[in-house]
Amino acid sequence: MMQQALGQARLAMQAGEVPVGAVVVHQGKVIAAAHNETLKRNDPTAHAEMLVIRAACAALKTTHLVDCDLIVTLEPCAMCAQAIAFSRIRKLIYAASDAKGGGVENGARIFNQPTCHHKPEIFSGIEAEAAGALLKEFFAKKR
Repeated sequence: MMQQALGQARLAMQAGEVPVGAVVVHQGKVIAAAHNETLKRNDPTAHAEMLVIRAACAALKTTHLVDCDLIVTLEPCAMCAQAIAFSRIRKLIYAASDAKGGGVENGARIFNQPTCHHKPEIFSGIEAEAAGALLKEFFAKKR
């Protein structure tokens, strides 16, 4: 499933967006896929995680994704981590860590806060090299 998220990240890069992709899995099937679209939508909240959570909730007609797993190519930021908590995602699986903007193992560490109502199972580092390579390539072209 991480390969599908990486495919979404590649689509983001082709569109000039920061290459982050995500999928939501329910009962072993991808029910939603998205990539960053902040520039396309003129929306700073249009991160891959936010878009894929919205799509999964619409697909399942619910606000709680308790039987779903989120697979994303980069450590979610604090905004996305909070959305993951609010949507009750069962598992969070991400590739590369984000020392500057992450909100899970870096930065705000949303799931470690006493005010966080839900903490998913967390798995990190899955395909981190591939995700990191996309990010490095993208930002090298920007400089």
